[in-house]
Amino acid sequence: MKKFGMLALTIGMLTVGTVNAAEIVREVTSETSGQATGGMSGMMAGSVGGPIGALIGAGLGALFGGSGQKALGASERIYLVRTDSGELKEYRSPNYVFAEGDKVVIHGNRPRPYGWTPETAEAFAYNGR
Repeated sequence: MKKFGMLALTIGMLTVGTVNAAEIVREVTSETSGQATGGMSGMMAGSVGGPIGALIGAGLGALFGGSGQKALGASERIYLVRTDSGELKEYRSPNYVFAEGDKVVIHGNRPRPYGWTPETAEAFAYNGR
């Protein structure tokens, strides 16, 4: 009986929440990777001044790292997506480019073109090309 319970739990976890039909509401940008890199660099440079210097350096590094990434035009694509349940969620999409109103499938934590499956992934244009 215990094995049956584990099997049912495993099958349930594999099938729940893997694929949802959704629609792109709009594209927004994020500079979190630039902030993280700048914050870490600033913390290391500021640590010369002790713990307080490290905190100040991390704050300034995060500020300048995010603005530097934005100025370079290297912001990350994040899409605001309306799921089939009506919720608005943000999803990163480094691999595909979408327009407002496009239908998408949420696979894991990434939006994919509507009709996408792991078996047919090569048939879809990668990164908007």
